[in-house]
Order: sequence, then structure tokens, then C-alpha cells
Amino acid sequence: MSKRWYTEHRRDPWRRDAKSSGYRARSAYKLLQIQNRFELMREGDTVIDVGCHPGGWSQVAVEVTGHEGRVIAVDLEPCAPIDGVELVVGDITEKLTQDLIMEMVAGSPIHSIVSDISPSLTGQYERDQAISIDLVCAVMDFSFPILNPGGSFVTKIFQGRGIEGVVEAAKGRFSKVQRYSPEASRNSSSETFLVCMNKLPRARGFGPKETVAEFVERTMVESGILTQGEDEKEAAGKVGFTVHRAARDDE
Repeated sequence: MSKRWYTEHRRDPWRRDAKSSGYRARSAYKLLQIQNRFELMREGDTVIDVGCHPGGWSQVAVEVTGHEGRVIAVDLEPCAPIDGVELVVGDITEKLTQDLIMEMVAGSPIHSIVSDISPSLTGQYERDQAISIDLVCAVMDFSFPILNPGGSFVTKIFQGRGIEGVVEAAKGRFSKVQRYSPEASRNSSSETFLVCMNKLPRARGFGPKETVAEFVERTMVESGILTQGEDEKEAAGKVGFTVHRAARDDE
């Protein structure tokens, strides 16, 4: 960790505001600003927070959905209890965790899925960004089938190779898709947020049983960003999500 990063971190006004307002992380203001702009969540909604640690986004979701709403939050890292939030410790990319969440929901409509999930960073930008795309695709493959028609989805994503395919995959499922950078995002960060609204009853542009990950790989090959040989090489050397999941103490 550099001295410059530490100094900027200490002086960060969003971090100070989060601490004084009782939010567990400065990232809570990112979701607040997204919510204020797009109104993704409403009072009484059921919301799933994917990659919730340390809990800032879940706190915002509870505030918005109120006493009649329901917030289910999942992360590999255990979170301290949050009033109004049902916490699940597990890997969202694994079927066991997904099945547990579906049992909790028990067929009730899911109105919104929010995700601030991120891989731990190696410092190799292209590698970090590729792992992030893989992780986002996995979250989307879980989220899209269970989200109620008309529902909303938002996820963090890093700019770079493959992002256009992810955007196109989202456009096949939602009537409105937009990239948005909240004011609370650090100026030095390459992150943006993919905001998806009004889930369509049926997907457009996907092949039979094609996953989001497969769709993104196909679009990258078709656009010449990725060659078939390179695709196979990357698949053979792909690193598991669980190993690279980050614990975000104060983003």
C-alpha cells in the first residue's frame, strides 16, 4: 500500500461522511447516488445484495425498502449483523449458495439485485479486469433468471476488454441499460456501474441455453478482440473466483 494512497484514503470526504453517518463503508454513497438517480429500489421490495461485505450497500437497501421490504445479502466474508438484513456466508458462484438463497426466497418475487462484488487486485490490470469480467458474468448468470420481470440490476464492472459484451448481454435482458459513475467513486478508479432497468419477460439475442459468460466470449471472438485459440488458452488457465474474491473493508 503506497503512502500516497493512505494519505488520500485518510482525507477522503466520503469515508468521513460514511463514518459519521453510521455506514460501514464509503461505498454506501455509491449506491445512494445510483438510487437517487435511477430509483432502482422501492419501499416494500425484495432485494439481494451480492458481495455485501462489509455491509454498506445492505444498509442502504434496508433504508430504501423499509419495514415491508426484505434484504438478503451474501458474501464469502462473514458480516457483522445488520438490522433488517438476512446474511448468507457463501460463494455466489457455487450452486450450494444459490440453492440456499432460492430456498430463502421460496418463490417470492425478487425486485432488485445489487452487486458491488470485486476480485482482489493483483496489480496486473489486464488480468484483474479479465477476472472481474468473469465474476460479473457469473453474478449475471445467477441473477437474470431469478429476477422478476420489470426488476432492476446493478453491478460494479471495470473498464476494459470485454465490457462491451457484458453491456450487450444486459441489453438482451433489460429495456434500459446504462453505465454510470457515481460521484463517490474515486477519480483514480477504473470502475463504473452497469445499471439495468425493467427486466424483459424474454431474453433477446442469446443462443439456446447460452450463458452470459458464453455470450461475452462469443461477442469478443466475433469482434476480433479475442481469437479462438486465445480463448481456449485463457479458459485452460482460468483462476477460480473463490481464490480471488476481495474482502472490502472500506471502499
